Parts: sequence; C-alpha cells; structure tokens
Amino acid sequence: MGRLLLLLKSEAAGGILLLIFAFAAIILANSSLSDTYFDFLQTNVSFQFGTFALTKPLLLWINDGLMAVFFTLVGLEVKRELFEGSLSSLRNAIFPAVAAIGGMVVPALVFWFINKDYPQYHSGWAIPMATDIAFAVGIVALLGARVPLALKVFLLALAIIDDLGAIIVIALFYSQEISVQALTIAGIAIIGLILLNRFKVSSLCAYLVVGLVLWTSVLKSGVHATLAGVIIGFCVPLKGKNGERPAEELEHILMPWCSFMILPFFAFANAGVSLAGMGMEQLTSPLPLGIALGLIIGKTVGVFGFSYLAVLFRLASLPQGVNFKQIFAIAVLCGIGFTMSMFIASLAFDVSAAGETVTSLARLGILLGSAISAILGYILLKIATANNVIEEPLHTVKE
Repeated sequence: MGRLLLLLKSEAAGGILLLIFAFAAIILANSSLSDTYFDFLQTNVSFQFGTFALTKPLLLWINDGLMAVFFTLVGLEVKRELFEGSLSSLRNAIFPAVAAIGGMVVPALVFWFINKDYPQYHSGWAIPMATDIAFAVGIVALLGARVPLALKVFLLALAIIDDLGAIIVIALFYSQEISVQALTIAGIAIIGLILLNRFKVSSLCAYLVVGLVLWTSVLKSGVHATLAGVIIGFCVPLKGKNGERPAEELEHILMPWCSFMILPFFAFANAGVSLAGMGMEQLTSPLPLGIALGLIIGKTVGVFGFSYLAVLFRLASLPQGVNFKQIFAIAVLCGIGFTMSMFIASLAFDVSAAGETVTSLARLGILLGSAISAILGYILLKIATANNVIEEPLHTVKE
C-alpha cells in the first residue's frame, strides 16, 4: 500500500508540473518569443564516441532519448503489476483490462469514422487511444480522500494496461524501414539483458551499459527507440540472488526524474502549438475533431461501456466500494491523453513529412480533448464521490 501511495503522490505532483510546463509552452509559442522557442527545440545536439556519432535536434533527443527512460519506468511498473500487483491474478486484472481494451478500440473507431475520407490523416488513428496517467491521477488527487482507494487502483491498473497497448501499437504500426544490421545488434543486446536477468544480476550498472547499446541499435534500426526502454524495464529482475530488489530500486530512482523532469520537459517541447491563423474552421476540421471527440466521447464510451458489459455478463465485478457513477467519471478522465497522445502524434505525423500545419492541428485536438475531459471528469468525480466526504470533528481534545 505504501508503494501505491508513493506512486499516487508522485504522479499527482508531476501532473501539476506537467500542466505548468504545457501552459508555458503554449504561451511561448504564441508570443514574441515564438521563434526563439521553436529554434531552441531544433538546436542540433551531438554525441560522439570515437568514430560513432549521433546528431539530432533537441526535440528528437527528448522524444527518442528522454522518453526511452520514461518507458523504462513503464516497463518496470507493468512487470511489477503483472507479477506482484493489481494485475497478478486474473480476477483482479480482468475488470481494468476489459475497460482498457474498450478505451483503446472505441476512440480509434471514432477517429476513423470522422477521418475515413481523408487518407492523409489515417496514420493518426492511434492518437486518441492513449491515457495520460500523470494528468488523470493529478485530477483525482485534487479530491483527496473522498475518492475510494479501490477506484484509484482501478485507474492506475487501467492506465498501465493502456500504456502496454500503446507500446504494442508503436512497435507494430509506427516503425520505419528496418536496418537488419542494427536490429541484429539489438537482438544481441536483448540476449545479454535476458542472461543478466536469468542469472539474477542485481547491479543496475550492468543493465545500464547493455541498455545503452540496445537503445542506440534500436534507434538506428528503424524500430522506435522508446521500445528499448520497455525491454530494459522488463529485463531488470524483481529479486536478486541475495534478496535484493533491483527493479524496485530502479523504479524509485526513475520515478522522480520522470515525474518532475522528463515528462514536464516533454510537455514543454511538444505542447507549444501556434494558434496563429487558427479559427473555427481549423478547429472543426477532421483531424483535430477526430482526436478531440475520440478522447472525449470515444474514451468515455469505450471505458464505461466495456466495464458495464463486463459486469453485466459476469466477466468481472465492480471493485468493493465503487459504483458505476464513479466508473463513468473515471472513464471521462481517461480522455486526458496529453503526454502519450502527443508522443504518438509525433510518430504519426512527422513534421518533415506531414508539415507543421498537420502537426499543429493534431496537437490542437489533443489539447482540446484533454482539457474538456479533465474539466468534465473532475466535476463528475466530485459529484459521484460527494457522499464519501470525510467530515472533520467539531471539537478537538488537546492532550
């Protein structure tokens, strides 16, 4: 329970910081400093070791490099939940799993229905599938103890499964042309990580060294580099030879860095949408409309609808102390796609290929859908948990 509370506190505080950095990016992108902001993100950063060199714009270092660290944390969390946590038994996992599946399928269908006649936007179908766990938990944290712990666990489990789904989608649909040589090196690195795991090596430095080789080779292979982070997270053992907890240790190290540096920095780099020339015509165009409605309506209908059907057909049962009004409110909150949606949008619509306008429209849809989901979700959850308010005693007795 202590680990859950730590995660909730970290995600809640990180969600607030995420919001601040996102607003800062939007303000800068629409101020006299906009050129400075965008030029800063396109600044080339180089890393060289002997004859090997990597040169990328700062924006890509953030999206390919820092986000790989975040996905390492995701891999660690998913592994822990699968083997020791809320997803370790079928009975506990089935309800959030069904809800997560609905929350991925229906938003994609909503997006496709709106954009089916616009082939240039088809690659964005996965954008509204994502849920930003930091933002969603941050909103829930604003209501404090009135939100049942079982409902918070449901949200966390759903979001973790959602992240796992996003990882699979990225691997299958957003990889580029494959380099056999780089992929071969990546395969050797993966074998190395598996061997470290099998021998229960608890030294995190060993995983770091092999993990860097894996990340670099995956980056060069055409498969998205963040997937290297997930593999690293899964390969770090839960228990070492002498009872150590290397996965837990690494999770504790990465959690504050991800919550208070990596995700806010990602938000700052990706949320800067220039609204110059943006009117109702652009706002209601198929791409932003499909993303926004996918998040607002698709997520709500998918998460709640699949949850309701799972209980109706006795595939699962509601968590103790939780009702369908609260599940509906959480379903609305799941429409906060922000970080993961922005990340998938950066893969679906590469600026060099699709153009800055398409990227801006996608980001606009994400911001609009996430903002409406956050406001509606907060209001509905506040109403749904009104009877759970813990009243303070009228008198206090001093010792």
